[in-house]
Amino acid sequence: MTIEIYTSPLCGFCHAAKRLLNQKGVEYTEFDVLSEPDRKPEMIKRANGGRTVPQIFVGDIHVGGCDDLYALERAGKLDGLLGR
Repeated sequence: MTIEIYTSPLCGFCHAAKRLLNQKGVEYTEFDVLSEPDRKPEMIKRANGGRTVPQIFVGDIHVGGCDDLYALERAGKLDGLLGR
């Protein structure tokens, strides 16, 4: 399962999303849109216009942002999505 997250080092929500993924023990690829500005248009296109970070993808599924990730966790659906 490929997990990708677009982030910025200044973003508290990004840190919270990564903290949850780390607690789940899953590996992910992080794209820092601040140090790699060419990634921002790619993120916006993949996220169907989403401009804020984080933007989280699990395989082909666009999870959304930090709140969406935590909502999946609260609903008991995140582990299944992560293949756990």
